[in-house]
Amino acid sequence: MVRISEDLIRKRAEHNEMMLSTLEEVSLHQQEIERIEFIDKWCKELKILYLQSNLIPRIENVSHLKKLEYLNLALNNVEEISGLEKCESLKKLDLTVNFVGRISSVKRLQANAFLEELYLTGNPCAQFEGYRDYVVATLPQLISLDGVEIEKSERITAQQNYRFIEDNIMRQEREYLHERELEKGAYIEEEVIDDHEFWQKPSKHTPEARVEIQKRIEKQNAEKEGRHKEPKEVKPPRSLFDSCGNPLNINEAKIDFSFEEDDENQCYTLELPVYKHMDTSLIDVDVQTKHVCVKLKGKVFQLTFPREVNSDSSSAKRSQITGHLLITMPYSKPVIRDKKSKTDTQSVVELKKAAEKRQPRTQYLEVDPNAGSKVELNMSKVSESERNAPYRPSRLVAKSITPATKDPNLEIPDDLPPLDEFSFS
Repeated sequence: MVRISEDLIRKRAEHNEMMLSTLEEVSLHQQEIERIEFIDKWCKELKILYLQSNLIPRIENVSHLKKLEYLNLALNNVEEISGLEKCESLKKLDLTVNFVGRISSVKRLQANAFLEELYLTGNPCAQFEGYRDYVVATLPQLISLDGVEIEKSERITAQQNYRFIEDNIMRQEREYLHERELEKGAYIEEEVIDDHEFWQKPSKHTPEARVEIQKRIEKQNAEKEGRHKEPKEVKPPRSLFDSCGNPLNINEAKIDFSFEEDDENQCYTLELPVYKHMDTSLIDVDVQTKHVCVKLKGKVFQLTFPREVNSDSSSAKRSQITGHLLITMPYSKPVIRDKKSKTDTQSVVELKKAAEKRQPRTQYLEVDPNAGSKVELNMSKVSESERNAPYRPSRLVAKSITPATKDPNLEIPDDLPPLDEFSFS
């Protein structure tokens, strides 16, 4: 038999990222559950609850599910309707193929004002004469019963005949409960028989018989598993260190990895492409001075370092997009490097290229000497009008005049006036 546990509900809540506080729908069918428990404490936002095909004898521990709209308890051992009065939002209740014989317990559903659908097919009370009229008159909020819509004329007739129907229903209920007590006593006095005789003998359709059948099935399954289960060879635990105590390089998970030495930041970086949907609780990282050990779902990945690292300053981060794990491990003794050491190792050719890049280049304008206009010196080809025309320079070019050097042999008379006193006409 199975009890409702937190792990069981989380496995069934994968669509909600295994969160229980915000869970709105959960299916716990065919789990051999014998009791409803803990659900109203862990899943208070629940709207749909599937509990069909179990061994639940009574409805309990659902009173705190204020938002519950649909409860499926088909194929269980429920004998009485109870415990649903405080489920204010309940709209649909399925009790198909149970053992509800106390039909008067239907009155407890009058507190569920939003109840629209009720299924009682396959219960002993469904065999009572006047069963449908009694339920329709007792629960005026119902829209359909056993999958059949309730018409207005049917409701009016049931309410008019309710007094006569109720007396007949109560009489049939008392007779059934008396027979039920006799069945319980006869089952207790039955002798214990072996499995072969039990399966050959016809059994009654009672809650006790269903429980006994389930126990026999579990017993047979356990015997088959023990018979066919071969003892597995127990592998010795893997040693992570050699005989001298030095750590070994191990990759049980057979996962690709990237290991780099970052001399600029004085650290090692290890990247593991962890599966994106693997839960972080299944990953364990242990950084030591000479090695790092990562366990992925129990499988060991261990890597040694060329030099020691500072385990206290190491960090492990996981990408929310890819799921990759990045471990950063700074050196315990930082390596001091000379800044000029890099330029000293460069070749002479590289230094020359670098010097050429730094020197500015002088650019010249290339002129084709053949493209210039040629001067025509043959005056015979010049017209008379052009020959007699006054001289007009096409353009004026300003030229810088450099002072002439004084000739030492030149004698200048003392009475020569300055050049600016001469006038030209």
